[in-house]
Amino acid sequence: MSVRELARVHGVHRRTVRAALADSTPPPRKAPVRVAPAVGPWLEIIRAWLVADLDAPRKQRHTARRVWQRLVDEHGATVAESTVTHAVAKIRRELIGTPVNVAVPQTHAPGAEAEVDFGEFQALIGGIMVKLFMFVLRLSHSGKAVHVAYANQTQESFLDGHNVAFERLGGIPSKMIRYDNLTPAVIRVALGRERVENPRFIAMRSHYGFDSFFCIPGIEGAHEKGGVEGEVGRFRRRWLTPVPEFDTLADLNEYMAACEEKDEHRVISSRPVTVGAAAAAEAPELLGLPSDVFEAGPTVSVKANHKAEVCVRQCYYSVPVSYAGRRVSVRVGASVIEVFAEGKRIAEHVRAVHKYAHVLELDHYLEVLTRKPGAMAGATALVAARASGTFTDAHQRVWDKARHQLGDGAGTRALIGVLLLARTLPAGPMIAAMEAAIAAADYDPDHLAIAARANAAFPPTLTRLPDELTDRMMHLPERQATSLAGYDQLLVGAR
Repeated sequence: MSVRELARVHGVHRRTVRAALADSTPPPRKAPVRVAPAVGPWLEIIRAWLVADLDAPRKQRHTARRVWQRLVDEHGATVAESTVTHAVAKIRRELIGTPVNVAVPQTHAPGAEAEVDFGEFQALIGGIMVKLFMFVLRLSHSGKAVHVAYANQTQESFLDGHNVAFERLGGIPSKMIRYDNLTPAVIRVALGRERVENPRFIAMRSHYGFDSFFCIPGIEGAHEKGGVEGEVGRFRRRWLTPVPEFDTLADLNEYMAACEEKDEHRVISSRPVTVGAAAAAEAPELLGLPSDVFEAGPTVSVKANHKAEVCVRQCYYSVPVSYAGRRVSVRVGASVIEVFAEGKRIAEHVRAVHKYAHVLELDHYLEVLTRKPGAMAGATALVAARASGTFTDAHQRVWDKARHQLGDGAGTRALIGVLLLARTLPAGPMIAAMEAAIAAADYDPDHLAIAARANAAFPPTLTRLPDELTDRMMHLPERQATSLAGYDQLLVGAR
């Protein structure tokens, strides 16, 4: 092909064709010397202002807009703001040198380090949308992480998260754990890396034997624990999208633990093995667990109100009515509330998820309901017992039959007597005894207790009472009122 034909086919000038034929390597391109007619006269002034900013307070340094405003107001410049913005960015790159957001690759020894953070997410718990907080502890070497959902970010949740994480990992990082400046761990940020740590956090570190490392405050320090920062978002997108729905917070945590087991088969980018394989190789390098678990929750003194409730963190929990108006000790756990008095535990409740919730146990109110049977039908504790399944269909049928036969007051008292028996007798024999009581139309709690104790002596596979026992219940004699006539005669004789 001729030079003219090559130029026509490739759409270039004939000089370009001749240059290509002469040398296969293109000649170096000459950098054009461009003149910025609008901002050129002001570049030295802008540079002087930005150099002076290096010694000025951070919050009183020039922005690109302020530079443009000063050029217009003080020097009468006719230049666009966007042109000044590009010039300021270029000069700043020259002055700073290396960009501040460059990350330096890190290598973490097996079993040495971990990172901790909290992340927010939403879930439907008991049909109500609530905001929850996910505690995440991630081993820096293998990438294995533990995720626990809590209803708050209080200190007991923070400390309990460590207990759960160390238990699942089977050990403790031997060197340090990285944190941002969480309130449960840090009371005050001092100069540099110095922190005034919370005494409870120090006690927990001492118990497990690891050191803490606190990142730079604010967004500038987020890269110092980038592994856990990314893990929070990854787990939320992978396993908590769409919004999860569970009956209780405990069910949600069981689901999240199962998701962690599935995550052991994933491979982190640029790593040759799975997370599970790396964690198994890292496990021998972790410190062993101590013999006991650190007590995460504080113990506070609370006075029970006239409704036999104690208020803990804006939620109400029932105690036996005999402790109404008295001070009791409450151990505030991350998932359990325990109440103590006179050296013994008098109540234990699952910690409420929703604010201002009333967590009540029907058994705590039985003594007062004996005196006030009319309050039974509308009792909040009864609603809770039905929802939890402790007040069964058999209880309801006994109540309905007893009220129809004995009247509202006497029938309700008979039911309360049956509920009181549950304190000493197992549930299975009690259910069988209630079925027999309904068949015999005998709702005397004493007779039902005899049947329940007899039923407890039979194997658990027995689903109903023997016929002879049922017949015996149907022919039990009526209870006679106790007479004190004999004692009166003794008193007369004594006089």
